[in-house]
Amino acid sequence: MRPNEPPDENGTVLGYTPKLYLIHVKGHLGATLLAAFPEMVSQQRGADCMLTGLLPDPSALFGIIAQIEALGLELIEIRQLVPSPGPADKKG
Repeated sequence: MRPNEPPDENGTVLGYTPKLYLIHVKGHLGATLLAAFPEMVSQQRGADCMLTGLLPDPSALFGIIAQIEALGLELIEIRQLVPSPGPADKKG
């Protein structure tokens, strides 16, 4: 991937495969804070919030991290998720 390569019509940077991430943030995020992460799906787990989303490139991930920092939220964990193979993907 070349630096500053523009995304295609789907928002994907050419030469990069979008990746699924789980981002664990401390505390409950209300509607106002969640609006800062429109590309992510949120789920409350106990007292914390889990944000999950398919990000098109590394700069999108760094943008989420920057937004978390700008809002004064505490980042606990970032995990890249590997999708489980579906029935059609299984060999047997």
